[in-house]
Amino acid sequence: MGLFDFVKDVGRQVFNTDSEAADNIKQHLEIKTSGIKNLEVEFDDGVATICGDCVNQATRDNAVLMVGNIAGVEKVVADDMRVPEVKEEEPEEKAEFYEIVSGDTLGGIAKRYYGKASQYTRIFEANRDIISDPNKIYPGQKIRIPLD
Repeated sequence: MGLFDFVKDVGRQVFNTDSEAADNIKQHLEIKTSGIKNLEVEFDDGVATICGDCVNQATRDNAVLMVGNIAGVEKVVADDMRVPEVKEEEPEEKAEFYEIVSGDTLGGIAKRYYGKASQYTRIFEANRDIISDPNKIYPGQKIRIPLD
């Protein structure tokens, strides 16, 4: 559950050389997310290893997706991205990772998962840290699909 594959040559350009990758990825996460403490990032030959304490599973998932959707990142290791134990009265949000393919739209994905294209905003809101515009998604990008 801690290793995720991504398309290395697509995504947001955050670093130019491997030597600056870890610091730039960490800075990118710190700017784009809240809810992660003690964040540490390592990068080696296309593999980003992220560690830290997340407030919940959704924050962890978004961090993995944000790092994986950076150009030059081929794999994300998140074994040490810790999430507190879920209390019984707090239901855990169910979600699925989805990889965008050529011809996809958020409306089309929403229709497939929810039966209505108009529910694309639900997907967009769940991925606001990853997708800046609902009309700008690209093949190879991975997103979260909320299932509850």
